[in-house]
Amino acid sequence: MIINTLANELSVNSAQVDAAVSLLDSGATVPFIARYRKEATQGLDDTQLRNLEQRLTYLRELQDRKQVILKSIEEQGKLSEALQAQITDAASKTTLEDLYLPYKPRRRTKGQIAIEAGLEPLANTLFEDPQQDPEALAARYLNPEQKFADTKAVLEGARFILMERFAEDAALLGKIRQYLTEQAFIESSVIIGKEKQAQKYKDYFSHAEKLKSVPSHRALAMFRGRNEGVLQIQLNADPQQQDSQASSHCEQIIAQHYQIMHRNRPADDFMQQVVKWAWKIKIALHMETELFSGLRERSETEAISVFAKNLHDLLMAAPAGAKTTMGLDPGLRTGVKVAIVDKTGKVLSTNTIFPHAPQNAWDKSVRTLANLCKQHKVELISIGNGTGSRETDKLVSEMLKKEDTVKAQKVMVSEAGASVYSASELASKELPDMDVSLRGAVSIARRLQDPLAELVKIEPKAIGVGQYQHDVSQSQLGKSLDRVIEDSVNAVGVDLNMASPALLSYVSGLNKTLAHNIVQYRDTHGAFTNRKTLLKVDRLGPKAFEQAAGFLRIYQGDNPLDQSAVHPESYQVIDAITAKAQVSVEALIGNTELLKSLDAAAFTSDKFGLPTVRDILSELDKPGRDPRPEFKTASFKEGVETIADLTVGMILEGVVSNVANFGAFVDVGVHQDGLVHISALTDKFISDPREVVKAGDIVKVKVMEVDADRKRISFSMRLDDTPGAPKPARPAAKNAGKKPKGGNKPAAKAQRSSQPGNGAMGNAFADAFAKAKDK
Repeated sequence: MIINTLANELSVNSAQVDAAVSLLDSGATVPFIARYRKEATQGLDDTQLRNLEQRLTYLRELQDRKQVILKSIEEQGKLSEALQAQITDAASKTTLEDLYLPYKPRRRTKGQIAIEAGLEPLANTLFEDPQQDPEALAARYLNPEQKFADTKAVLEGARFILMERFAEDAALLGKIRQYLTEQAFIESSVIIGKEKQAQKYKDYFSHAEKLKSVPSHRALAMFRGRNEGVLQIQLNADPQQQDSQASSHCEQIIAQHYQIMHRNRPADDFMQQVVKWAWKIKIALHMETELFSGLRERSETEAISVFAKNLHDLLMAAPAGAKTTMGLDPGLRTGVKVAIVDKTGKVLSTNTIFPHAPQNAWDKSVRTLANLCKQHKVELISIGNGTGSRETDKLVSEMLKKEDTVKAQKVMVSEAGASVYSASELASKELPDMDVSLRGAVSIARRLQDPLAELVKIEPKAIGVGQYQHDVSQSQLGKSLDRVIEDSVNAVGVDLNMASPALLSYVSGLNKTLAHNIVQYRDTHGAFTNRKTLLKVDRLGPKAFEQAAGFLRIYQGDNPLDQSAVHPESYQVIDAITAKAQVSVEALIGNTELLKSLDAAAFTSDKFGLPTVRDILSELDKPGRDPRPEFKTASFKEGVETIADLTVGMILEGVVSNVANFGAFVDVGVHQDGLVHISALTDKFISDPREVVKAGDIVKVKVMEVDADRKRISFSMRLDDTPGAPKPARPAAKNAGKKPKGGNKPAAKAQRSSQPGNGAMGNAFADAFAKAKDK
């Protein structure tokens, strides 16, 4: 059943899903299955496999929960065939829990107490026959011993029996949930007396918008405001109603569900009150809690997805390559930390210079940098973008102008997480005799050479590309980011003789223990000369070797194929190719003309199908090719070093530092990222900023607005935009922009709040800077 469900959801056939599930259950990783088991899965890619993996976990948890619930109801002696069928067919955890609600063990309720006192027949009679007189009928059920001494108490007990019955009706709850999901609004307001404390949430002091369309960043902002005790949020089930005393539409749904109508019969007032109380006392709070929980879960999922995409873009950023690099960790009072690493990342020299106040040793610092560059033949200078970065950039520029013999290229890089790495256990093992303050400079140098290899050493949450990262499920966030790192590392491949334990631990089939053992073996026995030697590593068995070998590269080893992504299990295919072509492996690699002339089908077998053979031929053409883009750098404008240097209308080059659902943040070198709202990214309608930009992209932006006091900068990538002029209407998606029905105030406000450019620094900036504070 699970296999068929997954096949339908992924729009693939059940045989593909069955094969993928079997491989996952056997311990195979997604990167391994995606690359080396294409025949088995008939070409499922890594994205499909990740979705399959996550849904498989959910559906198995759902199946396990069904068994627990069935057993519980059966032990109560209340499991009918119809109920069993409903539970078995439940497609979601929400539906399943609705069905279980009437049978869920819980503390005694007022309704249960009334049932124990014998009032259920009264409740049933009034429900089934409204012609009965409630007062007269209730008089027959007086029970002073059970604290039902008068008709008022008896009728209240009967009301609670019916209210609880209604509140546990899965079909009714489904109808109300559907209505609220489509029509309800979420409303937020500031708590009286907390206005000053809640200034960063000013846009939510009186805010309303449709629950189903609230963006994740706004939802998380409101939830955070509530958690901080400065905002209150509530569900408005009837946003079109102006009269707060009028009955809710949800009451009408309850009445219609049970065919309860007021016809001036004796029990009609009683039943009307039951409906009203069932909604207000039982169902409304339950639904608000559930729907807000669902909104938070969806918002967290989206925020985690934003983080994951940004992290992927950062990890897959272009490497500058194996060049001798100087890393500069800027500082003012504490000085600029300097570290030089060779082409392999090995530390050659460290120093600290004090060009800035209070020491002001500018000329001496210039000479020191020049001497170090000449001594070690530095090719790249990596400057961290923290405090003092523009001043340090100016220092390097002066040094390069004065010293014609120094041909190094300077690059500004993000130093996010460098301080976290410096103080980590991993850094203390890698650089045991180095001062903590200098380790950051080493990290800044290495991350320019190879961002992926260096950033995997840092806790992803410290890299600073998340959105409300501390508000989301930390376990789900951790799992998602680990998957991103695993996919990125295996997409690029790893140099077995150069990789750190941190990098190796993300290779398919390996873990921290095996990564440590590999490095220990390498330190003891020297560099690996072929992949088979991996089997000599302590605790690395055939299964781990199968999963990992294809992603590990050995350069200048015994076998030239070991530097490619061809898996050792497929080397026999290449033996057949070289035999038929009558050339050596060395002559085959990179021989595009020969490789294109070969018929892939001629080398297939029961074990190796056409997809595998085609992949082998493609890999032989360009062995170990790096999927990352070509290295490029942004040029920050000279003289623009702080937010005070910005002027409206200025066009600048910058680097996309982060992407959120509402736009992109761009670093132009003024120590404060500016926001390009989604509406200002392009002239075309887009629903996701990633359709246009990603983290690490170099872009040109126009300064549209500057608020130096609040450190807010508004950019536009539409360079024809005129600052201060009304913004051109954003191209609309199909059916967008229709006037909301009813013209009620909350609806109108919700429409305004979602329009781009309504107050150039409105909701987007409130969300953005709440996020920035979170980093």
